Amino acid sequence: MSNLTPTIKSIQDVMRQDSGVDGDAQRISQLTWLLFLKVFDALEEDLELTRDSYTSPIPDELRWRNWAADAEGITGDTLLNFVNNELFPGLKGLSADPVRNPRGFVVRGVFEDAFNYMKSGHLLRQIINKLAGIDFNRQTERHQFNDLYEKILRDLQSAGNAGEFYTPRAVTQFMVDQINPQLGEKLLDPATGTGGFLVCAIEHLRKQVHTPDQEALLQTSVGGVEKKQLPHMLCITNIMLHGIAVPSQIVHGNTLARPLREYTSAERVDIVLTNPPFGGTEEPGIEQGFPADVRTKETADLFLVLIKHILKPGGRAALVLPDGTLFGEGVKTRIKEQLLAECKLHTIVRLPNGVFAPYTGIKTNLLFFTKGQPTTDVWYYEHPYPPGVKNYNKTKPIRIEEFDAEKAWWGTDADGFASRVENERAWKVSIAQIKAANYNLDQKNPHVGEVQDHDPEHLLADYQRLQGEAQALRDELRDILAKSLDSP
Repeated sequence: MSNLTPTIKSIQDVMRQDSGVDGDAQRISQLTWLLFLKVFDALEEDLELTRDSYTSPIPDELRWRNWAADAEGITGDTLLNFVNNELFPGLKGLSADPVRNPRGFVVRGVFEDAFNYMKSGHLLRQIINKLAGIDFNRQTERHQFNDLYEKILRDLQSAGNAGEFYTPRAVTQFMVDQINPQLGEKLLDPATGTGGFLVCAIEHLRKQVHTPDQEALLQTSVGGVEKKQLPHMLCITNIMLHGIAVPSQIVHGNTLARPLREYTSAERVDIVLTNPPFGGTEEPGIEQGFPADVRTKETADLFLVLIKHILKPGGRAALVLPDGTLFGEGVKTRIKEQLLAECKLHTIVRLPNGVFAPYTGIKTNLLFFTKGQPTTDVWYYEHPYPPGVKNYNKTKPIRIEEFDAEKAWWGTDADGFASRVENERAWKVSIAQIKAANYNLDQKNPHVGEVQDHDPEHLLADYQRLQGEAQALRDELRDILAKSLDSP
């Protein structure tokens, strides 16, 4: 267990005494903005040592060291008044843009929708003093933040609202390993969440860094967008502690709100790694920024259209999608038809139930494709539970070692994955078969016997399809009857 864990637990215990903090989600949000300011100040100390002319983007009176670091400093109503009426308005109102003041731009974005929930300045001072005991300039405690970050995510899951921006570490690691980002490539996560994909990518790319110029290149290699304030703040804090000094390319906003036609060729990216929110819908009007034939309010579908659009020719993508996208019809069919025509969808890894538990039991898939060539065949790999495991849960999550079989089987895109062979877990489906199935990508493993499907989403889709067919038949019979009555 991290040495920071008892400190964080004691902080949360103090917050439970405050009448303004209601529930785990608010406690975590309160802790996160405090952690961000503490971490930001620690990293500024590093910059002051290494850069002679470094100037903080934060006014002196709002810097952590000048209002929080002194254990005997302001407290009670004086502290509360300062936080609510000076600190938050000052940070939210920073005059900053990503070019002339990128660090200030990051701070303002982090605090844009942040809020101080605490009503007791005395309890707030207790929490600040506990945080002051953490030295983020010490490498050991920086590494321990990884454990702290994972604990915060687990707490968020327990609060019941983390699933839309949490992806198990083993899944992000596998996807990054197979995409294999190279230094100099531009990488984006358009639904960043708490930054799991970006952190994995940074760790992957850092192994390729050997010179100051390569480090400078890494600093600008990864970007992301996150709509919600809390995961965005967690992401920024984690990215900074992983060595990205100015994460100004991690933006607080909704990627889907920008019309596709506004993207320039210079904004296209080499790699997209993401787990877009699924099961949700966008606010009215968002779909108007997309081509008319693929307009929908379903978030996951819009992200698939977006990803295809923002990739450069030859660009690579890996993303998580639910089963519903694979077998869905209507607009989903048109989206899949365009994807297969414009991209080489070479691999779909079918994950078992429980990977995203407890957030959702919906079965999910990992899609890997390259833009610029049409799909000729799609390889499927059915990921099994490890021996003795019947389902995943919080205490027994999916592990990276479980993907060793996929990695050994994978092969390379350069030779068209010629080394791949079918086995009890892997099979290949031609584009002709997929077209004949009306672009249904929910292709079953032919190496196992027929299994009765009890998946609620599948059953609902079948019910809706049958209802649609029945309605069409009723309409046809009504038309025939009307014509027969009208005829002389």
